[in-house]
Amino acid sequence: MLFQIPVEVQEILNCLEQAGYEAYLVGGCIRDCLIGKVPQDWDITTSAQPEQVISSFPHTIVLPTGLRHGTVSVRQGGMTCEVTSYRTEFGVADGRHPRVVQFGCSLEEDLKRRDFTVNAMAYHPQKGLIDLFGGQKDLEKRLIRCVGDPDLRFQEDALRILRAMRFASVYGFSIQRETACAIHRNYALLGRISVERVLEEFRRFLIGKNPSQLLREFSDVTGFLFPELEPSFGFEQKNPHHSLDIWEHTLKALEDTPPDYIVRMAVLLHDSGKPNCFTEDQAGIGHFYGHNKCGSELAESCLKRLRCDKESMAQIILLVRWHDAPLETQRQLLRMLNRLGEPLLRKLLLVKRADLRAHAPADIPLGEERLRRSEQLLNLILTQHVCFSLRDLAINGEDLLQLGFSQGPLLGSCLKGLLGEVLEGRLENQKEVLLAWAIQFLQKAGG
Repeated sequence: MLFQIPVEVQEILNCLEQAGYEAYLVGGCIRDCLIGKVPQDWDITTSAQPEQVISSFPHTIVLPTGLRHGTVSVRQGGMTCEVTSYRTEFGVADGRHPRVVQFGCSLEEDLKRRDFTVNAMAYHPQKGLIDLFGGQKDLEKRLIRCVGDPDLRFQEDALRILRAMRFASVYGFSIQRETACAIHRNYALLGRISVERVLEEFRRFLIGKNPSQLLREFSDVTGFLFPELEPSFGFEQKNPHHSLDIWEHTLKALEDTPPDYIVRMAVLLHDSGKPNCFTEDQAGIGHFYGHNKCGSELAESCLKRLRCDKESMAQIILLVRWHDAPLETQRQLLRMLNRLGEPLLRKLLLVKRADLRAHAPADIPLGEERLRRSEQLLNLILTQHVCFSLRDLAINGEDLLQLGFSQGPLLGSCLKGLLGEVLEGRLENQKEVLLAWAIQFLQKAGG
């Protein structure tokens, strides 16, 4: 076991010890070192109380970033470390934070209050690894397990429920049985947590290695966070193009996506409208007419409730809305380029591929070939600089002003009309052709 401790971090440890206090590296940096990952942050725990930590660094920048909970940030060289005093906690104030924080306890008491065994280890360059709760063995078993009583840990901070799922997803671990059972018993406590914190934790979970498996295992948590998805659980599609129910189709599609939050969230929500749109014909075959539009409305409602940022929300809604749109001809691709732009259209192709690969096996080869041709055609369009937006038109507003247009809605309507005619293939994107059409437009408008 080799800990490559940065010089700046070692200096902070030395300063605290020279001032007469205990100091250990703790938490996530220990976990990361043990699995061979370079830590992004180095955290230190110490017997010094917050004021004593500050006085131990008279010539160093020290920021009281979390003084109430015993944390200060120490700037050493080009690196900042969080230094937290040993503490015990009592009571729960708001579902996340303790009512009382008490300093001056032992390292053992401090480690005992932490969430999971893999995060409850400490390390000292001379004393070695301090592992009181079997965190190293759990890392070897690829297991997430609460320290002590899992019900108590989740009742102290309900966000730990999503943190357990996030760690399992990011590292490809499983969740220990007693800890998993406690999640099933306590998931409703997530209702006490701010939706912004819930969504951020879920975002980090979703871009991990195996979110599908965990969403399936903890479908009660999923349904609580996303009630829009609950009707799809076990909903049989009764359609020859689908061998899975809606929820299993969604999870299988999710397995075929890159770790891109926008793409994965769109795939998660892409068929949420299907239960509301289900009809069955006389042959007993199920259909879902209009589910794209319905799904995009549900996605918007869901993301607004979770206070998703506007840019991400707009992209996810568009991907859900158009995930079933045909993209086989130049005209179809040009119109979608106009709606989405190239970057989001590339994401739409990823969503469509994931959706396809979760269809009945017989549909997949032909669908894959269609998608391959769509990508080739898209690349050709972009290489040849085919017009798909107002900025690509061979004329602009200045040209229309010279024809006699005035600034205002009429000029904008003409430009949009020109673009529509070009996208539909009824006009060539040539200046003389577009000007002639614009003159007719102006004459019809009485100009």
